[in-house]
Amino acid sequence: MTLAEDLPRRHDELLWNDWHPVAFSHQIPPGGHRAARLLEEEIVVWRDDDGSIHAWDDRCPHRGARLSLGGVVGGNLTCPYHGWRFDGAGRCTLKPAQPSAPLPAESIVRSFAAEEHHGLVWVCLGSPSRPVIPYEEFDDPRLRNIMAGPYAVNACAPRVVENFIDMAHFSFVHEGILGHADLTEIPEYRVEPFVDGSGQAGVRAVGMRVLQPQANLQATGPADVEYGYRISRPLAAILTKQIVGADVAEAITLFIQPVSEAESQVWMVFSGVRSPEPDEAVRDFQDTVFAQDKPILESQRPQRLPLQTRSEQAQRADLLSAHYRRYLKEQGLTYGVTP
Repeated sequence: MTLAEDLPRRHDELLWNDWHPVAFSHQIPPGGHRAARLLEEEIVVWRDDDGSIHAWDDRCPHRGARLSLGGVVGGNLTCPYHGWRFDGAGRCTLKPAQPSAPLPAESIVRSFAAEEHHGLVWVCLGSPSRPVIPYEEFDDPRLRNIMAGPYAVNACAPRVVENFIDMAHFSFVHEGILGHADLTEIPEYRVEPFVDGSGQAGVRAVGMRVLQPQANLQATGPADVEYGYRISRPLAAILTKQIVGADVAEAITLFIQPVSEAESQVWMVFSGVRSPEPDEAVRDFQDTVFAQDKPILESQRPQRLPLQTRSEQAQRADLLSAHYRRYLKEQGLTYGVTP
C-alpha cells in the first residue's frame, strides 16, 4: 500500500474552491487533450478547434470510460468506447450506434472552471472563491519566461511549499550551487503582511541575504543575493532573487497541483534576465535543484505538515515557515496538514 492509499480521503472546501495548475498551455494545442488528477479527481483537459480550453470529469456519461483515452474530432471530444461526441458545452452531438436518435439539449458531461494564466492551465473543481494568483513578473518585458517541470513528488503540497521558502537547507541540500558548506548561518530577516494584486492578503519575507556559489546559470562565481518570498495562496509561493547591484530581480514560481494528500505535481515558471543560454539549459538547472530536494521531501515524517504549536522543533531561520503555518491555520486548510 502506498502512502497516498494509506491516507483517508478528505474534502477541503478551501482547495475545492481555489485554482490549481494542471498543465502548461503549450502542452494542449488546438485539438489536443491531456489527462490529469487533482484532489483525487480524474479530469481531462482539452482544447477545441477555436482554442478554447475545457476541463471535464474524465468519464463518459454513457458507460464510464475515460474520455482522455479518446481524441478531439471536429472540435468535439470523442469517447474511445462507443464514439460518443461532446461539444465544448458538454452536449452530446453524436451517438454513432444511433446516429438519427434525438440528442439531449442540455450538457451531460460534468465540467469544471478552467482558465489560462502565466503560461499554465488552471482548474477549479468547485466555485472559484478568488482569482488565480497574480504573477506580475510574467509580463515584465525585461525578463524571459521559461517553464520548468512538472515535478512529481510523493509529498504533501504544504511540505513542498515550506521547503521552497526555507533557506537554511541551501548549504546542505544544494551545497556548491545555492549554498556553501562554510556559510550556513541565515541572517535575520523580516516577515510582513501584504496584499497581492488580486486583493488577497498574505505574507512576504524581505531582507533575506545569502552568498551563493552559483546564483543562476549565468553566474561565473559566488554572488551576494537578496531573496524575497511572497505567499497569498495556500499551495503557491513566488521567489524573487536579485544579485546585489543588478538592475532587475529574477523570479521563480512554485505552483502546486495537489494530486492527493501524499502526491504533488510542482509547476515552475522561471522569469529571468535575458541571456544567451538556451531555455533547455535553464530548465536543466532547475531540474538539478529540484532533484536534490525530492528525496528530502519524500523522507519527511509526519507526511502531513503539522500546524500545532511546537509540534516540531524550530530555529530562528524558520520565521517564514512559522508565518506560513499560521497563514494556513487562518485560511482553514485541512488537506495535507494536521490541524
